[in-house]
Amino acid sequence: MATTRPAFDRELEELQQDILKMGSIVEQQIYNAVESLVKKDEKLAQKVIQDDDKVDKMQYEIEDKCVKLIARQHPLAKDLRVIFTGVKIVTDLERMSDNAVDIARTTIRLLNQQYIKPLIDIPKMGQLTCEMVKNALDAYINQDLSAAQKVCDADDEIDTLYSQIFRELLVIMMEDPRTISQATQLLFVGRFLERIADHATNLGEWIIYVVTGEKKELNN
Repeated sequence: MATTRPAFDRELEELQQDILKMGSIVEQQIYNAVESLVKKDEKLAQKVIQDDDKVDKMQYEIEDKCVKLIARQHPLAKDLRVIFTGVKIVTDLERMSDNAVDIARTTIRLLNQQYIKPLIDIPKMGQLTCEMVKNALDAYINQDLSAAQKVCDADDEIDTLYSQIFRELLVIMMEDPRTISQATQLLFVGRFLERIADHATNLGEWIIYVVTGEKKELNN
């Protein structure tokens, strides 16, 4: 049985708020993961890992709400895009959470090692990826095309930082093969952050799809 339009609008708003809550947890996970690495904070790393279960649970609950909304309401095209995009967004958020967990696990592996270089660009990447996620979520709630495009554009800066990290660590490994193991772990961290940024770019693309009905590939 279909709900009334005001009731449906409230359910859509609740859905968006649930996505926002999930996104806030993931954003904090990313921040905590990088902080744990920089500060060698095992407790913070463990919290990132533990919060992954919370994110997984929220994903399942939001997807279930989306299915029930479609089944009950038979939404029109724009509403259907909002619901469908919600499913896509929580999928990207869950994958970001997994990448944050990967960084936290790297922290634990490197706890007893002195870093082969000061961590400068990795924290920058972490800050930028957190900003991308936050801005994407804001753009989703406000259905802001311009803000969504800016999220996608920010991915270029992430790619530049990752390339810089790669070059620096490659030189260190070539000069001293004993650094290869740790340098590889740090390269993985940079790669995990780059993937998070790619998922944030996906969010920007899905927001553009919600508003315009057009799916554009903005992540080259």
